Amino acid sequence: MSKPSRQAELNIYFAGAIRGGRDDAELYATLIQWLKQYGRILTEHVGNEDLLQEEQFLSEKEIFARDMRWIAEADLVVAEVTTPSLGVGYELAVAETLRIPTVCLFREKKGSMLSAMIQGNPFFHVRSYRNRDEAESTIVRLMQDFQKNLLC
Repeated sequence: MSKPSRQAELNIYFAGAIRGGRDDAELYATLIQWLKQYGRILTEHVGNEDLLQEEQFLSEKEIFARDMRWIAEADLVVAEVTTPSLGVGYELAVAETLRIPTVCLFREKKGSMLSAMIQGNPFFHVRSYRNRDEAESTIVRLMQDFQKNLLC
């Protein structure tokens, strides 16, 4: 793959299930590493497998205020939406309200369907993938589209 062109000031908010399930934490960490080639990841901690233990020292209000501040700073929101999560759904709604370009990554797997509220929302750019190689090429393409102002 070609080397990405990094935008120095690009702030990316990565969203993934935390309390909804941490089965994909390792995948989140990989996606975050790929996205870091393009900008600053405001929520790098989402890929940390020990996140729930680390966040136990923060109050619910502190987590909410921190995450709302980060969303407001974001130039782009990238959400891995395979694992259903109330928090990710809320973050997506906030991003839409703030008109922050938003991409939803959904891993196709047997017995799994993406919510119609995400899939059917024309504001969200939904990208499906089946494996890590497809996820990586999807991120490369979406970042190229974002840099060309095709994701608005």
